[in-house]
Amino acid sequence: MIKIDNIPVWGDPLDNAVDQMKVCAKDAAYCALMADHHLGYSQPIGGVVAYRDKISPSGVGFDIACGNKAVRLDIRGMDVILSGRVEGIMDRIFHGISFGIGRKNKKVVDDELFGDTAWSILDPLFPDLKDKARSQLGTVGSGNHYVDLFVDEDDWVWVGVHFGSRGLGHTIASHFLKAAGGKDGIDAEPALLDVNSVLGMQYLACMNLAGRYAYAGRNWVCQKVAGIIGANIVEEVHNHHNFAWRENHFGEDLWVVRKGATPAFPGQLGFVGGSMAEGSVILKGIDGQDSKDAMYSTVHGAGRIMSRTQAAGKRRFKKGKQVKITEGEISQAMMMEKVHNAGVTLRGAGVDESPHCYKRLPEVLMAHANTIKIVHNLTPFGVAMAGANEYDPYKD
Repeated sequence: MIKIDNIPVWGDPLDNAVDQMKVCAKDAAYCALMADHHLGYSQPIGGVVAYRDKISPSGVGFDIACGNKAVRLDIRGMDVILSGRVEGIMDRIFHGISFGIGRKNKKVVDDELFGDTAWSILDPLFPDLKDKARSQLGTVGSGNHYVDLFVDEDDWVWVGVHFGSRGLGHTIASHFLKAAGGKDGIDAEPALLDVNSVLGMQYLACMNLAGRYAYAGRNWVCQKVAGIIGANIVEEVHNHHNFAWRENHFGEDLWVVRKGATPAFPGQLGFVGGSMAEGSVILKGIDGQDSKDAMYSTVHGAGRIMSRTQAAGKRRFKKGKQVKITEGEISQAMMMEKVHNAGVTLRGAGVDESPHCYKRLPEVLMAHANTIKIVHNLTPFGVAMAGANEYDPYKD
């Protein structure tokens, strides 16, 4: 870890992300930048920003409560892989769970969250939002969101998922960003709300509703996949990484906004994913000065080193169909060679999610060696993501 203008930075500093964090620091009490950092909307991905009496809707971002969940099943990898069941399981996952922007779950899922008092804020503004949210609960989305199957070092099967609050979170973020006077654009300064103002309190209530929604969605997907495999869940690890929490750091209570950063308090478990052809981990936080400087946070993934446009080329969507304008640097053959060599069965995914686009997770984790301990190493054998031609206006 090094400090740049009093901002702790892990890993190799990326100038544009560091510069973006310096802008965030102007109104913040403390900031920190994790080793998977890269440029984000108003606040860097991998960035942790703590405010005394403010909250930032743009800092939390549009995918409120995006996060990771991993569950260990009571079945061994050899009983799944050696039985020749992987292809069929991945087909059932890909067709039984909805991947992509605006998709609905094939089964309507009810949950107590639909009685949350925060709906009284949203219902007058967006009368159809609750129905939309109910129809999308348990869908995965597009971009880098996934359902993965792993085996650990003891040959136990794990299911790992990564997605957030879907259209509900995007609607909440868009509304409060506009209400806060925020500007559109990646270089826009963070939009801030006083937590004691009416708007601030309303945002926190709606953000927490989106958090409940994301947890419920990831719970449902993990249970669905366990059922497809024919196994039971015996252990769970679950975290948001686009969220804000009230926490005590450096002797004072603060609102801590983590964008693409995982909470890692001493003993707290987290699931951190690598690329589709490389290992992921279950880790836990440990104490120490570096951990305190990180505000007990760590990475949420490997971190991108290649933009989607650079990887896949420029494209546009015409009537929901993708049309390429320029070629990218990564071909389908290049991606599939990586996946095949790793022994992974892939469903969906475009070349903008190829392993070529990401840092190596072990190197990223090494930068945080003083703040975390690896509990399990997870080796992927199945990956499902939205298809390459899935309409997603937010990719570029």
